Amino acid sequence: MRISIADAEGQLTELIRLARKGEEVVLMEEGQPVIRLEPVQTFIADPAERDAFIRKLQEDVRRKNLPPGPDAARSQDFLYDEFGLPK
Repeated sequence: MRISIADAEGQLTELIRLARKGEEVVLMEEGQPVIRLEPVQTFIADPAERDAFIRKLQEDVRRKNLPPGPDAARSQDFLYDEFGLPK
């Protein structure tokens, strides 16, 4: 569906509903396409599929034996002297 921006102003709710159902909605300005309305796609919607993906990532990290990241408890030590006072 192609509709001018002026005509779309009062129909936004309906245009969003159509876009969610998969219909192409394009807003036009002076006969030129300007904006396309489309639903935002989530990365993985199915919880079981998402959990399987996370398990696979965790397994990949374990297999590569990556070193642990920096220790947040000591990441700001350079700001303080040996008595714990700011430098």
